[in-house]
Amino acid sequence: MEQCLFCRIIAGEIPAEVVYRDENAVVFKDINPQAPVHLLVIPVRHIARLTDPEAADGKMLSQVFKVIQKMAADHELDEGFRVVANCGENGGQTVHHLHFHILGRRCMSWPPG
Repeated sequence: MEQCLFCRIIAGEIPAEVVYRDENAVVFKDINPQAPVHLLVIPVRHIARLTDPEAADGKMLSQVFKVIQKMAADHELDEGFRVVANCGENGGQTVHHLHFHILGRRCMSWPPG
C-alpha cells in the first residue's frame, strides 16, 4: 500500500522513533502521546482493519501479541497498561493499517472515550 502512512514508516520513508522491529512487527512512539508510555505496534504486513485478517495471518498476529508483551516488560508496565485497537470510522480508526496502541504509566479510567 504505497500511500499507507504506516507502510511508509515501516519502509523507512517517513521518520518515526522506532523502539522495536522484527519480521512481524514494528513498534514506535506515538507522535501525540495520550499517556507517559504510548507505543504503536504495527504488523509489517498491511492489514487494513482488525476485522480483515485471514486464517493464514494467525501465526503472525500471535507473534505481534508477543511483541506487545515484550514492550510491556521492556517499558516496565508492571502496574498495568491498556491495549487499544480502533476499528473503522466510528471506532476512531484514522490510519487504515491495523495497529495496537499500548498506553501505560498512568491510571486508566472507564469509559475511555
